Amino acid sequence: MRLRDGYEALLLDLDGTLYRGSAVVEGGPAELAGGGQRLVYVTNNASRAAGSVAAHLAEMGYPAAETDVVTSAQAAVRLLAGRVEQGAEVLVVGTDDLAAEVKAAGLQPVRRATGSVAAVVQGHSPQTAWPDLAEASYALRAGAVWVAANTDRTLPNERGLAPGNGAMVAALRAASDREPVVAGKPYAPLLENALDRAGTRAALVVGDRLDTDIDGAENVAVDSLLVLTGVSTIEELTGLPTHRWPTYIAGSLAALNSAPVPCDTGDPTTVRNELDARPDRALRVRAPRSEIR
Repeated sequence: MRLRDGYEALLLDLDGTLYRGSAVVEGGPAELAGGGQRLVYVTNNASRAAGSVAAHLAEMGYPAAETDVVTSAQAAVRLLAGRVEQGAEVLVVGTDDLAAEVKAAGLQPVRRATGSVAAVVQGHSPQTAWPDLAEASYALRAGAVWVAANTDRTLPNERGLAPGNGAMVAALRAASDREPVVAGKPYAPLLENALDRAGTRAALVVGDRLDTDIDGAENVAVDSLLVLTGVSTIEELTGLPTHRWPTYIAGSLAALNSAPVPCDTGDPTTVRNELDARPDRALRVRAPRSEIR
């Protein structure tokens, strides 16, 4: 049985898993085609609306509609709506698409700190600058609620690793002496939203980062597949407790369409050697939750 056939839905990370910057991960669209699973695209990047993300995926050859996309911007605004009153002013550090999500939730997006700002929401934008962080710091020191879409330290693109939203969150944390509530992976809100969208908990999280995708899967108690096409490497498994290992490890998305191979070892060197010998298959390095139950 193919790896994917053990699940009703695939919760797919984007950056580093399906593409890197403007470059499609080799073979990605073909490997996702032809299965009976619900495909839900789950992104920690809050810079674009779900419709824009779906259009971008479709241009790259992935089967995606707006309703298939769950973003950390949506999850962050959902958290905000439960913490402030309808119509409240929310200072937006991020893109206009993030501001539009805030407005759609019945809140008032603003860009400057005033005495009436109830919350700050922060998502990735390559245009974020010192004045944006300063306004947010003023609001936070005045007591505003702080929700961060995600805390990814880096963002993979075709040139390498660029600063992610977490780098800007760290700057604002230092300036405000505050800690945000985080919506994105590895925290549960975003993935719980994705599971709701999928309509099942028999889901496999597929991603390239141990600290977001794999930890996030553990936090919502579902299986995970680490693909080595983006940020994390096998060497990063060294010293990690077994509960932070993925269920499966593979070199690429091709492993979804092959039967997984057991690899009962906690030694990253052995995992690397096994993976080199079977590059098109996933290594099962932890028992799937169906077996544990």
